[in-house]
Amino acid sequence: MKNKEFAKNLEERTLLFAAKILNLSAKLPNTTEGKVVRYQLAKAGTSIGANYREANRSRSKADFKSKIKICESESSETNYWLKLIRFMKWLNEKDTEWEFKESGELLAIFTSIGKNLN
Repeated sequence: MKNKEFAKNLEERTLLFAAKILNLSAKLPNTTEGKVVRYQLAKAGTSIGANYREANRSRSKADFKSKIKICESESSETNYWLKLIRFMKWLNEKDTEWEFKESGELLAIFTSIGKNLN
């Protein structure tokens, strides 16, 4: 797979991830605590794709690297919120399985991209 094809596929993958995260966040409890986690999860989970899209349109290698590091950080944060949701038993493992696995895979991908830029 060539770099442009990889980038396009990863943009689509992060867009799908964002949509699934928004759908999942809508299932969280409508309590004060649930609303806090819903906001944080939605913010982090949608930020990954937005920042990756910006990275692909960056003006310099330094800008690209900065955006990739943000993607890495947001992937890690999303994974954290999903772990908390499971820990609180707001949703079960089955309900969060795809998103949890995908957040880990995205974290690995962006970590790898970031390391290869040094």
